[in-house]
Amino acid sequence: MNQFEVVTLSEFILNSQSQFPQAEGDLSHLLHHVGTAAKIVNREVNKAGLVDILGEMGTSNVQGEDQKKLDIFANDHFINSLHSCGEVCAIASEENESFILFDDDVARNGKYVFLMDPLDGSSNIDVNVSIGTIFSIYKRKTKVGEKATMDDFLQPGTEQVAAGYILYGSSTMLVYTTGQGINGFTLDPSIGEFCLSHKLIKNPEDGVIYSLNEGNYLKFPAGVKQYIKYCQEKDAATNRPYSSRYIGSLVSDVHRNLLKGGIFMYPITDSAPKGKLRLLYECNPIAFIIEQAGGKATDGNQRIMELTPTSLHQRTPFYCGSTNMVNKVEEFIRVFG
Repeated sequence: MNQFEVVTLSEFILNSQSQFPQAEGDLSHLLHHVGTAAKIVNREVNKAGLVDILGEMGTSNVQGEDQKKLDIFANDHFINSLHSCGEVCAIASEENESFILFDDDVARNGKYVFLMDPLDGSSNIDVNVSIGTIFSIYKRKTKVGEKATMDDFLQPGTEQVAAGYILYGSSTMLVYTTGQGINGFTLDPSIGEFCLSHKLIKNPEDGVIYSLNEGNYLKFPAGVKQYIKYCQEKDAATNRPYSSRYIGSLVSDVHRNLLKGGIFMYPITDSAPKGKLRLLYECNPIAFIIEQAGGKATDGNQRIMELTPTSLHQRTPFYCGSTNMVNKVEEFIRVFG
């Protein structure tokens, strides 16, 4: 691709499909609908301050977190868009207690289930900080034509066929993988299309950024506390001290570290002994992306994508980013606990 050639998301998906003669186009069709839904959510995000879509709904989601109006819009729109595409037999969302079954004739023949956090970082909506959507796609385990069941969703991350995120920020980006590396597409508002802007992103093996909520420092395990001290120590040979950068939006923090090199951490705490982030909606898709970029994602001891889910809203500690940095924090956890 020369510097003047513009490749849209739809073109890229079709070109990528042609590399696999066995592909039938169903996943490509599904990804196209994800991109379309993302553009509509982006439109609402951008005009949220001008209409009555900011603020809380007065209800809570299954996690006990206050739901923002924009959360509900994003959730409903992705559900409706993916239902209409005909490739998805069921959806699981962070916002819903159980999965949503599509029980019409077309949807029952869908080959995939779709999992999502429709609006990650929604606590930042009212203050105009970057937010995002995270998604994950699996082939169903139940027979095509039958109703989807919980078993279709409780698959380890290694079974993902695609994953990605949409970042709604100063520019809007869609980053995704189908297991052949990761590529980023930036929305060009003048033509209303996502255009290839970041080809085959590679996560640097090392970095100088560590990202976590240091306000919880006293609640962290000893190994994480020791790693933070390590990050803050001066050592010219390892470019320390590192810079502390934390936005409070998983997509935003991961995206920055993915491009620049760094580590994102959300350890267990006294108040969240199993971790806070959701394995299925957040950690598995982000782990797939990070690994495809050459990075690493673990729970501090084990590869995230090898964990066996036992419930739809299961939580886990999460460490991801530049491989050498993740290896180092694991070392501290092994030694200090």
